[in-house]
Amino acid sequence: MAARITLTLAHSPDPDDVFMWWPITGKIRPDGSPLPGDEGRPVIDGGRFEFRPLPADIHILNRRAIEVGDLEITALSARAYAEVAPRYIITRCGASFGDGFGPKVVSRSGDDRIGCEACLRDPSLRIAIPGRQTTAFMLLGLILGEAVNQSPERFLEMPFDRVIPAVAGGLADAGLVIHEGQLTYSDAGLRLVCDVGAWWKSTTGLPTPLGVNAIRRDLDELHGPGTVPRVARLLRSSVAHAIDRRGESTAYALPFALANTARGGDGGMPTLERVDRYCRMYVGESALDMGDEGSGAIDSLLRAGAEAGLCPRVAPIVAI
Repeated sequence: MAARITLTLAHSPDPDDVFMWWPITGKIRPDGSPLPGDEGRPVIDGGRFEFRPLPADIHILNRRAIEVGDLEITALSARAYAEVAPRYIITRCGASFGDGFGPKVVSRSGDDRIGCEACLRDPSLRIAIPGRQTTAFMLLGLILGEAVNQSPERFLEMPFDRVIPAVAGGLADAGLVIHEGQLTYSDAGLRLVCDVGAWWKSTTGLPTPLGVNAIRRDLDELHGPGTVPRVARLLRSSVAHAIDRRGESTAYALPFALANTARGGDGGMPTLERVDRYCRMYVGESALDMGDEGSGAIDSLLRAGAEAGLCPRVAPIVAI
C-alpha cells in the first residue's frame, strides 16, 4: 500500500476559517495540537491525501506565501493573492466575502478628531493595521487615495488581535479591525469610523472579497495529474460537511475565538451566540462556491488596487 501524502492546510485561527476545515483535518486545539481520540481524526476520507492543519495569523500566511511559497494549501488575503498568482490557484470554496459589510476602522469614543472617512487622511494620525498585504488595508488605501502614501510610517503593522488593544490603549489613534474584532470593538470602548466593506459595496455594487483559499499549482507535477482538482473537491466536501453541522462547527470554533481574545486582551468575551453570528456572516453559500460573482468581485477589487498602485496587476481570476 502506497504511503499517504501529507498536505499542509494553513488557515487563520479566526472562527470562520476554523469552522470550515475540521472535517478534513480533524479537530485541533488553538495551539495546533490535535484533540484526542475520534475528535482528532478527520471525518472526510481524503483517499491518498491527509491534511495537516496549521493555524497562523493571516499576515504571517500572506508573507509566507509571498516569500517562501512552501505551504500546499493556504488561506490568503485577496490582496495578497496578487503577489502569488503564478504559484497558487484560488479554490472556489473557502473564500470570505462581505456583502455590504467588512473590516472596520475604529477609534476611541472620546476622540473628536476622527469623525469620518476624510478625517483619516490627516497624516498625523497613527492607524494600527493587521498587515499591508491584507485586503482590508488595500480597501483603506482606496478610500484614502493619495493620502495613503503620505507618512507611511503612521500605519502600524501588528497581529490582528492587537489592533483593538492598541487603539484602546492609545498606541494608535485609529485601528483597522478584521475577523471577530468587527463584532467586539465596542466592548473595548471604541466606536465605528467607517466600514470599508460597506464603502466598497456602495462604490461598486459588489460583494467585498476578503480572504481566499489557494492551492499550490505544482501539486499536479509533484503528485500526479489531477491532484489539484482532486484536492479542491476534498476541500469543498469539508466546507459542505461543516455547514451541514453548523452547531458542531460553531462550538468547535468557540475556543479559538476565546484564545484570540486572550491574546489581544480587547475586552470582548466571545460567546457561542456571537461566534455563530460571525460565522454566519462569512460561511455561507459563497464559502461553498464563490461562483462567477465571487471571482468577478475579486477581479474588480484587484484591478482597482492595481490602478491605484496598491497591488500588482494579475490576469483574470480562474478559480478551481
